[in-house]
Amino acid sequence: MPQPPAPRRSPGRPPRISREEVIGTARRIVTEEGVHRLTMRRLATEVGSTPMALYHHVRNKEELLVLLLDDYASRTLRRTELPAPPRERVVAAATTIHEALAACPWIVEVLTADDLMSASALWFVEQIVDGLVACGLSPEQAVHGYRAIWYYTAGEIVVRATAARRRADDDRTTYRERVFAELDPDELPRLAQVAGRWAPLTAEDTYADGLRALIDGLTATR
Repeated sequence: MPQPPAPRRSPGRPPRISREEVIGTARRIVTEEGVHRLTMRRLATEVGSTPMALYHHVRNKEELLVLLLDDYASRTLRRTELPAPPRERVVAAATTIHEALAACPWIVEVLTADDLMSASALWFVEQIVDGLVACGLSPEQAVHGYRAIWYYTAGEIVVRATAARRRADDDRTTYRERVFAELDPDELPRLAQVAGRWAPLTAEDTYADGLRALIDGLTATR
């Protein structure tokens, strides 16, 4: 028995796409190529649609980035029972944020613009601010303390990610290594003392130690 012909699509109509497909494709682009390569036109091409069709799901690139931030936060930031002592609570919340972002450095690039954020991550920010208040800071001082912790966390991730990319792209001796190999011990005695170990020393993961030192400094006189 002959089959009925398949329904014909209206000429020029792009295929239907879902928000999940849009977010998933955008996530792949930024993960593989970086945020700068994500455009509405590029995204539309990847999903086999048109930029105008995308606007039914997201209004612009900024809203798309917010969706990506919330998508990542909801998948990686798990609310767990934090330690009761306020200092330890701050350490635990900041460390959770650091671990999530270190696994996906492009997120930090978006967040450091300081005008986009993930609402899904605010619970962890609340724990840091509230913990600092419990340590004796005023709410205003706690916000400043959170900002210092965030700058330290984001900066550590950006520096490490950038250095890793440079080492992956070029294994030649770096300019810094050449300079450190020729330091004058009379002019720069301390640097000359550790020059041969500078690269491995600065490559060590000391985030936790630095975080505790920062928190201790913020709350030392409270």
